[in-house]
Amino acid sequence: MTRIERSPYRDAGIRYDFVPLYLYEGEHFYLRSPSIGLKFGASEQRRLEVFLRHRFEGFPTDDIPQSLAGMAPRERGIDAGVSGQLGGAWGLAFAELLRDVSQASGGSELRLGYKYPFRRGRLWVRPHAILSLRDRQLNDYYYGVRPEEAREDRPAYQVDSGVVAELGVYAAYQLSTRWRLLGGASVARLPDTVMGSPIVGQRTLRQLTLGVAYDLSSEHEQWPGKRPLIVRALYGESSDCDVVPIITSRCTSTNTKDDTSIAGFEVGWPLIDRLNGWPLDLAGFVGVTQHKERGLQPDFPEIKAYIKAYFYGFPWDARLRTRFGLGVGLSYAKEIPFSEQRDLEAGGSSTSHLLQVLDPTVDINVGDLFNSRSLRNTYVGAGVSHRSGIFGSSQLLGNVSGGSNYIYGYVESSF
Repeated sequence: MTRIERSPYRDAGIRYDFVPLYLYEGEHFYLRSPSIGLKFGASEQRRLEVFLRHRFEGFPTDDIPQSLAGMAPRERGIDAGVSGQLGGAWGLAFAELLRDVSQASGGSELRLGYKYPFRRGRLWVRPHAILSLRDRQLNDYYYGVRPEEAREDRPAYQVDSGVVAELGVYAAYQLSTRWRLLGGASVARLPDTVMGSPIVGQRTLRQLTLGVAYDLSSEHEQWPGKRPLIVRALYGESSDCDVVPIITSRCTSTNTKDDTSIAGFEVGWPLIDRLNGWPLDLAGFVGVTQHKERGLQPDFPEIKAYIKAYFYGFPWDARLRTRFGLGVGLSYAKEIPFSEQRDLEAGGSSTSHLLQVLDPTVDINVGDLFNSRSLRNTYVGAGVSHRSGIFGSSQLLGNVSGGSNYIYGYVESSF
C-alpha cells in the first residue's frame, strides 16, 4: 500500500510512503501492519482490544526542510492502547486510549469515534469520524520548538493539549476470490495551539492510501478440533553476509567484527494446510529473541510476529520430508542490534526499532531420518533471521536501507 500525505511541517511538501501489508485476523489475535493486538468479545458489536500500534508522526528522515534544520529528530513512536467498541444496525462507536511506550514522546491520546461499515456487492466501505484528545506532552514533542533549537526565524514554542477532528473513509473492492483493491482518504484539522508553532505550515491534513492485497484465508475450518501448537527453539550468531548470498550458500560466515549472538523461542499455529492443493502450508508465529551483545551494549529482547510458508514438494518427500520455509512479518527490538547500528550508521542510513523480518529456513523431518513415528512432527534445520527496511522507502520501517543477519540452527515440533 502507498500512503500519500501533505506534511504538517512548514515547507515539507507532499510525502510518499510505502506500507507493506501484513494482515492476519484470528479469533483473538490480529496483525495489521501498523498494529498487533488481542481482541476479546464474541462479535464486532461488543469488543475489547489491547494492542501495540505504530504512530505515523515525526520529522521526515530524508529531504529535511529548512524549517526543521538543526532540530533534534522527533521519532515515530509505538503506542500501547486499549479500546472498546459497541455497535448495532446504526454503526459502531469506539473509544481508544493510547500512550507512547517507545521512549519517544511519552504522551497520551484519547480517541472517540464512530464508523459505519457496509457492503454493496463486491464493494466494502467504512466511513468514520474521530475526535482525538491529545495531551500537551504528545503535541509538544512533535510540534514544539525547544529553547536550544530556537533561532531568529524559529522562536522557542511550547504546544499545549488540543483536539484533532478527522473525517475519512476506507474501502475495499473484490476483484476476484483472492485479489482486492484497497483505498482510503481522510482529512484532519489541527488545533490552534499546534498551528501556532513556527515549524507547522499546514492546518488541514489530507491523506490518501492506495493498495492491493492477496487473500490467503481458508474457506473452511481445517482443524475442527484442537488446532496444533508449533514450538521453535533457536540459537544463532551474527553474520556480515547479506541475506541472498546466505540463502544461496555463497557466504555463510559467522566470523563477524562484533561476535554477537541470539537465542529465541517461538510459538505458532497452522493457518492453511496444502494451499490450493499444492504442497504448501502456511503458519503464523510470535516469539521472543534475546540478543546477546557480548558487552558491546546491554543485552535486550526482540519481539517477532510473522506468517510463514513451507514448501515440501520434492521428489524424495515420501522418504525424507524436506521443507523450504519463508517467514515475512514484523520485528520490534528494544535496542538496535549492535551490528545493525554499526553498518547502517556507517552507510548514512537511519535506524529503527521496528523493521521487517524475513525468516528463510530449510529443515528435514527427524521422524523420517530415524524412522521414528514419535518424531514425525519434529524438524531440525537452519535459517536466517534478517531485519531490514523496504529499501529505505517505508516510514513504518524507519526508512531503513539495510539491516542485520543472524545465521541460526533450530528445532521445531508440533503438538
